[in-house]
Amino acid sequence: MATKFAQLKHRVGSAYANWSVTNRVDRLNTWINRRDASDDEHETYDHTETVNDYYDLCHEFMEYGWSDSLHFAPLTPGESLEEAIKRHQRLMIQKLQLQEGMRVVDVGCGVGGPMRRVIREGKVTVVGVNNNEYQLAQAKNKNIEAGLDEQAAYVKCNFMDMSELEAESFDAGYAIESTCHAPDKLGAFKQIFRLLKPGALLWGQEMCLTDAFDASSASHQLIKRQLMEGIALNEIASFDEVNRTIEAAGFEVLEASNLDVKEGPSVPWYSPMQSRYGTVGNFFRRTPLGRKLVLRTIQVAELMRIFPKQSHNVIQFMDRTAAAYVDGGKTGLFTPLYCYLARKPSN
Repeated sequence: MATKFAQLKHRVGSAYANWSVTNRVDRLNTWINRRDASDDEHETYDHTETVNDYYDLCHEFMEYGWSDSLHFAPLTPGESLEEAIKRHQRLMIQKLQLQEGMRVVDVGCGVGGPMRRVIREGKVTVVGVNNNEYQLAQAKNKNIEAGLDEQAAYVKCNFMDMSELEAESFDAGYAIESTCHAPDKLGAFKQIFRLLKPGALLWGQEMCLTDAFDASSASHQLIKRQLMEGIALNEIASFDEVNRTIEAAGFEVLEASNLDVKEGPSVPWYSPMQSRYGTVGNFFRRTPLGRKLVLRTIQVAELMRIFPKQSHNVIQFMDRTAAAYVDGGKTGLFTPLYCYLARKPSN
């Protein structure tokens, strides 16, 4: 654990080196208010900036607490989070029917955790698209360390405009918890549709409101707002809205379901953020008590100038986000595991 914390200190210092943590945290904490005020002719709001603030500030702490695959996965008793993520990614590889030599697009690739498994096990080349410069550089570095860089390529662009990529040039694609950040989900899916060859498959994982969400309920709306604020989601779609949007972009939806709903023994998707799940070391990074211990440690480290000033404000922001995730999961109003398989029709 001490080694991981030392690595975190170095990586956070590098990530925060060229900008004010305080200004970025203040901007992130007020993004919904700024968005809502943007109807005023004197106010402007760019959700891409908010998403970049979110990942610039939070990424290293996310990876420290979770893994380099920054997504949720269906959990089962006796299984670690890392094992669950691996199993979930293998399901995606199977559903996409990947074959050796295919060219695949990873829409919103993060630091390339899923990409590395897709390259290794699918025996394909992957082009990672990401608008966050820091994450994209980390993806390349990690791929070089893994000996996979020759099978990967990297494109910095907003997935609302991927025009620099050639139309119908990919055999398959996937978007894991990325298009949920889009300010215009239909526009994002149209961009992906343009990239895929006729007959190509698309796998996606969306953060959604469940059918239990009641828009007339003040308590439900509060949980929704807290989730939007904490995850930098411009909106949270329902299952039906996701399906209709995919179809409106031109895809055929082959299957779609909330993978947190399973037959047989299971563990709620939010369990790692609520109670011990996995190894003892993970307890200190994921649970409420563990997060408080990390917060206190970083506050002391800031005083000793080991961590950048105001780093603890990022931890506090992420602690509120984790609590919102748990509230959304426990009430059954929210899931990050709405997964779909879609196909671009053949000509």
